[in-house]
Amino acid sequence: MTTSTTAQQPLPSGFDATTTTDDVLKGVDLTGRLALVTGGYSGIGIETTRALVDAGAEVIVPARRVETALEQLAGLDRVAVDALDLGDLESVRTFAERFLATNRTLDILVDSAGIMAAPETRVGPGWESQLATNHLGHFALVNRLWPAIEPDGARVVSVSSRGHHFSPIRWDDPHFQQGYDKWLAYGQSKTANSLFAVQLDALGRDSGVRAFAVHPGAILTGLVRHMSMAEQVEAGYLDEQGNLIDPRFKSPEAGAATQVWAATSQQLDDRGGLYLEDVDIAAPWTEDQVYTGVKDWAIDEGEAERLWTWSAELTGVDAFA
Repeated sequence: MTTSTTAQQPLPSGFDATTTTDDVLKGVDLTGRLALVTGGYSGIGIETTRALVDAGAEVIVPARRVETALEQLAGLDRVAVDALDLGDLESVRTFAERFLATNRTLDILVDSAGIMAAPETRVGPGWESQLATNHLGHFALVNRLWPAIEPDGARVVSVSSRGHHFSPIRWDDPHFQQGYDKWLAYGQSKTANSLFAVQLDALGRDSGVRAFAVHPGAILTGLVRHMSMAEQVEAGYLDEQGNLIDPRFKSPEAGAATQVWAATSQQLDDRGGLYLEDVDIAAPWTEDQVYTGVKDWAIDEGEAERLWTWSAELTGVDAFA
């Protein structure tokens, strides 16, 4: 395997797991910048939207549930909502066409939307829903929006997870036709999110576009909606009364900090294709790390290139072909 382990080392940044979006953006002026945040109306996505707006940016929030997004984002200035269902490639195409017709350019694109531990569901031509929504929808979206991504300094942030530890890309059965496991499916999709950033950075860096993958940390948001109370208790998230007891869990403000840092920090100038966590570059995983570190399979350049080719074949979209 070919991995980018040389650059995949902590800076250190001076930040940590308790850092919030306000800490990251202190003194940062994003006036005149245009950002797009998928999932930007719930969980850490809405905190990302708020933080970018507070720093002066204008933010577009694509939403599958437009009315809900409008309600959740009410009161925030410089935010526009438009319809997008990442599990539907036709919806991705029409959203991208509407945006391209505005002739505006994007400075920041944060792929924050996602589903986790979903029951077995098929979308499109029989694709497993977590891979389809978390990875393939974002793959098609970024490629279709590529003509509008600012060629000198734009950043694309792909929100992955420590869940990538659960599974590499299952090339023999990526859509779980031979038996479904919701956590392996989630893990594969998060590995795909990381590999996407590796290859996008390789393809885009010559034009000044850099890409990063991010593990936000554990945050109790709507992402756990497919987990029962019993599963959350068994996982150690909650006690029997439903109270949060896991000390690893972050606030939304801390959970969104790493992706906001990835999108804006000068500390990452001239860097890219890296996996970030706790507002720093993550170290490669070793056996003594339980909750931190990035697995080789999620930053492997050969795997990233293979996934890109495969994803382009499935979606019919490749801005670099």
